[in-house]
Amino acid sequence: MAEIIPYDREAAVRYAHRWAYGRNPKYYDYEELGGDCTNFASQCLYAGTGIMNYTPTYGWYYLSPNDKAPAWTGVPYFFNFMTREEQSQGPFGLEASLNMLMPGDFVQLRFAQERFGHTPIIVEVGDPPALSNILVAAHSLDADFRPLDSYQFQEIRFIHILGARPGVAWAEKTKKNQWL
Repeated sequence: MAEIIPYDREAAVRYAHRWAYGRNPKYYDYEELGGDCTNFASQCLYAGTGIMNYTPTYGWYYLSPNDKAPAWTGVPYFFNFMTREEQSQGPFGLEASLNMLMPGDFVQLRFAQERFGHTPIIVEVGDPPALSNILVAAHSLDADFRPLDSYQFQEIRFIHILGARPGVAWAEKTKKNQWL
């Protein structure tokens, strides 16, 4: 699986702006079930990659409110899937430093709990990058263009998206299309 599909950061950010203060009816709103932030982050990421990983339990996908991977809606599972070492289908990235961040990357915040509990998407990065000039969009306390330093948090981490790896069906379709 050597081919990497580029991440369309602009598409992810456009999606974030479009749905920051609303809910796409194609997806369930988990706000009353612990929060909708990572569901929203996953929707944004999917808008920029178009590829899911349908591996039961350890994948990253959404088919319906009750048929989804834990990584689609769970903050720690999203992090673990995106920063995984094995080369499997779907988007991937790495834990990043502040100076690596670009629009379309993700932030995870730990508040007073033991685990990280919030996943905003970065929609704008100032120069030089600083918590005061990185702006995010999020669900669960809906926001768009919110300065990162306006959050009160205990710990922060960043996920820089590198691209997505195609699945077998996508690779076969691409191979067939090159002969048309």
